[in-house]
Amino acid sequence: MEEANQSVVSEFVFRGLCDSRELQKFLFLPFSALYLMTVLGNLFIAFLIITDSHLHSPMYFLLANLSFVDFCLSSVTTPKLITDFLKDNKTISFGGCMSQILFIHFLAGDEMVLLVTMAYDRCVAICKPLHYSRIMDRQKCIWLALISWIIGFVHAISQLAMILDLPFCGPRIVDSFFCDIPEVIKLACMDTHTLRILINADSGVLAVTCFILLLISYTYILVTIHLHAKDGSSKALSTCTSHITVVVLFFGPCIFIYFWPLSITWVDKVLSVFYTVITPLLNPAIYTLRNKEIKNAVKRLISQHKNTKYNF
Repeated sequence: MEEANQSVVSEFVFRGLCDSRELQKFLFLPFSALYLMTVLGNLFIAFLIITDSHLHSPMYFLLANLSFVDFCLSSVTTPKLITDFLKDNKTISFGGCMSQILFIHFLAGDEMVLLVTMAYDRCVAICKPLHYSRIMDRQKCIWLALISWIIGFVHAISQLAMILDLPFCGPRIVDSFFCDIPEVIKLACMDTHTLRILINADSGVLAVTCFILLLISYTYILVTIHLHAKDGSSKALSTCTSHITVVVLFFGPCIFIYFWPLSITWVDKVLSVFYTVITPLLNPAIYTLRNKEIKNAVKRLISQHKNTKYNF
């Protein structure tokens, strides 16, 4: 009995996005291009913020953290997805599957808390501008970023601990393109109904808490902007619009996947692609296109490069 309870599955097999081999080959180049743009876009923003002294402020420090998290989150699943487009047998080892689960929840949890931190930063900047530099000093920014990483890590460990010792002794086909917990626990050789409730509750507490804090923060910000309409209010509103757009793009698919009562496989896959591939790509574009400081920093970088080139 003891031996039967142990996991005997050494690897899982992904079903992938679709069954058509022709469509999978067609998707290889578009997804490769999307991933390349995600990597270059997020790393460029992080590099720009680190190297440009004009961007050494709390908001951009947190934005650099967000860009790095988006780069990492996309890199957990997308490279495997891209290479699997060209494979007939889309396998992943048991350890690799557990690692995917750990890092996805670690980075997703980190991003949730980081978005709340960015909302708090904007709340202080807009609602208490005279005290902003005192409240959001360098040390506090570092601690807030560190706390977001810690909360993400604790969330990931709690998720992994609940499934790591599950007995996987038979089915091994995961109906997805990565090790998504709801799909993986379907393969366990035991009744997982209670476990699913616990896992959803664990994710739900973090997601709902962060979402409520974000709603409160941005509602307070928008009310403050409305009551104190000045020349600078359009800039503040533009910045908040970018933040709110990113929040909706990130939380929308997550909430739908984990809390929608009906599970439709193709819908779940589309939404999974959205928050693991598309959202990390859109975040740098949203902040860059609507942000004058980022645009000016890019111009300074180009100008500096030209001057260096002419000096040689």
